[in-house]
Amino acid sequence: MNVKSKNLDGYGAPTIEWDRVRGVLTSEVTQAPDTGGPNRHTAWLTTINHDGSPHPTPVGFAQLDGIWYFTSGPGTRKAQNIAADARCTVSVATHPFDLVIEGTAVRVTDAAELRSIASEYQNGGWPAKVDGDALTADYSAPSAGPPPWHVYKIVPCTVFAFATSEPHGATRFDLAR
Repeated sequence: MNVKSKNLDGYGAPTIEWDRVRGVLTSEVTQAPDTGGPNRHTAWLTTINHDGSPHPTPVGFAQLDGIWYFTSGPGTRKAQNIAADARCTVSVATHPFDLVIEGTAVRVTDAAELRSIASEYQNGGWPAKVDGDALTADYSAPSAGPPPWHVYKIVPCTVFAFATSEPHGATRFDLAR
């Protein structure tokens, strides 16, 4: 992957290194309840409503090989927004960086990929299982709608990193695949 960076910091901080940001994006960022403070992170997905306004909502995600996945019932607003316009952002605050990932949401239907994602969710404590081209479980987040839940992956085109610790800084990364 070809990555171009642009320093956005106006105070003289150095450009953040992509390897540091990629390390966070590929690490286990826990969302488990009661993990507290800097070790518990909520990911916010923002999709585009039919009128062009933003629709932010928290989502549970799984990360596999640096790709971020989330689920949504087909009748939810976020799924309907994605069907109309796949552009979206995911943002999350972690200890070293506040991150914003701009890209598109792509529905996953490949059986092997769905099994891998279900396994990642199971490792995180959610008993998801593959049912056809979606996931099911005994429960999910109330905002997910009823099962089955479609799986989406974020295909990033731009990542913004805003350092929350030394050496600070702000950098934009444009990703070319």
